Amino acid sequence: MLITGASGLIGSLVIRDLSDRYEFSGLSRRPVAGIPHTQADISDIDALRRASKGMDMVLHLAAETQDYDDWDRVMEITIGGTLAMYRAAQEAGVKRVVFMSTGSTMCGYEWFEGSPYGALAANEYDRLPAGAKMLDYLDPPRPDSFYGVGKLFGENTGRLFSDKYGMSVLCIRLGAVLASDKPEMVRHFPGYLAQADAVQMVDKCLGAPDSIRFDIFDAISENSRRWRDTSHAKELLGWKPTGSADRYDPKSLAV
Repeated sequence: MLITGASGLIGSLVIRDLSDRYEFSGLSRRPVAGIPHTQADISDIDALRRASKGMDMVLHLAAETQDYDDWDRVMEITIGGTLAMYRAAQEAGVKRVVFMSTGSTMCGYEWFEGSPYGALAANEYDRLPAGAKMLDYLDPPRPDSFYGVGKLFGENTGRLFSDKYGMSVLCIRLGAVLASDKPEMVRHFPGYLAQADAVQMVDKCLGAPDSIRFDIFDAISENSRRWRDTSHAKELLGWKPTGSADRYDPKSLAV
């Protein structure tokens, strides 16, 4: 199985925790020790074609994460690289792509006046107010950045490749996974995702039944301020998150 962006945080966690279950290879700009690896940019389709040969699945993590509002980088890496990945995977006969999307596809819901979701992110509520709707994958996307737009491109392109070529594409709208494995700002509290919960979600998607041709799953730990509904992944995949932002004190953190 190929991991793009294998040198990043999520890739490193997956390789560390799931190598006993899967035979990994990687593609990323930085080298990765311990697995077969191609050092290349994600937009290099020829490198992707070589790396995809013989692969049954691709975990696509590569994206522009340094500047979420740099359109040029988002176009080149998050959009262009993702399209190159789908093309190479389809040509190689890959049966499943697990596409790492983001909660940023929905975080624009925090912006409207009086938004309960924005209030949660600003530490004005301890939990979702009574009567407020928890959002899920069926609600219209509302991105908060060019990065979020780029990830929606990846979701929609995955839908096309699934419909047109029969490839299984499962999209994970990832919450805030931090290197410290704990919230680092108050606004992380609604969307915090523990590292173990993130790895478990990847594992559940990689091992999902072949009959699931396309789907989108919200991945957030059991935070009381959570406003994206994670029940779809729990019911369909058997995902059981155990982490929670509630174990940490927001008072000492910046908004």
